[in-house]
Amino acid sequence: MLFKSLRLFRFTKSFDLSPEDIRTALESKRFHACASSEMFRCGWTSPLGRRGSELVHAADGRIMVCLRREDKLLPATVIRQMVEEKVDAIEQAEGRKVRRKERDRLRDEVTHDLLPRALARSAYTFAYIAAREGWLVVNNASVKKAEELVSLLRESLGTLPLQPLEMKTSPATVMTRWLQGADLPADFALSDECELRDIADQGALIRCKRQDLGADDVQALLNGGRQTIKLAIAWEDRLSCVLNEDLSMRRLRFEDVVQEEFGQIDRDDEAACFDAEFAMMALELARFITRLTEAFGGEAHEDYARSA
Repeated sequence: MLFKSLRLFRFTKSFDLSPEDIRTALESKRFHACASSEMFRCGWTSPLGRRGSELVHAADGRIMVCLRREDKLLPATVIRQMVEEKVDAIEQAEGRKVRRKERDRLRDEVTHDLLPRALARSAYTFAYIAAREGWLVVNNASVKKAEELVSLLRESLGTLPLQPLEMKTSPATVMTRWLQGADLPADFALSDECELRDIADQGALIRCKRQDLGADDVQALLNGGRQTIKLAIAWEDRLSCVLNEDLSMRRLRFEDVVQEEFGQIDRDDEAACFDAEFAMMALELARFITRLTEAFGGEAHEDYARSA
């Protein structure tokens, strides 16, 4: 499976656990479905889905894991309606006003009653450990989702010397300079989308899509104090994405030349196909991440990068 978004974490020390060590540690947090009284539950599941049972998948020195989260679906409108019905019944029967504290208790009771009958929905977050490069690469740009995976991984392993990617220079500053015409690395190209934030008013955002980013109106916004917090880029005609100001990435896409390479994988053996696709994707992303951090001026903690 190909990642569609990225959030990067840097190991602050070398990561020495083997796939077998990780597999054993993750067993204590293997996913089990929600109990009838639970709103949600998280745990580890096989990256190969129904095709496998092992909780890790190793290829070319990289180790993939997958977090599964199951949430009970309880629409707020349904809970609110049932609470209001109970409130109305109490107020009519007892001739008094139901206060906020009692409403909260009724809401808890309604939620508890509905949980055993609620439908459950699962979501999956994939990530892989690239020990040689010193990265944990999460297939989710959301801070909350990525941190949920990191937290469970740390809890499972007992320790996890990680920190979010930090750069020497603010990525927003670098992206703004690129839009203003500063030299762009030869292997990168700007696309046609960006998001600008007013430095003076942090809530004021302007989104540009399918725009010539070098046009006068875009430049006028930049000259007027806007800063680039999202920018669509392409790299070596091999992949493209939308970069966020923390260098997380959305809408990651492998371009035709890479897709053709993936297309040469033998699809008859699903497990072998997954293995080959994972190895090729991780190699491609390793090259891209290295160039990306270089293009943005290097990491804030170079000693972490060297020790990995």
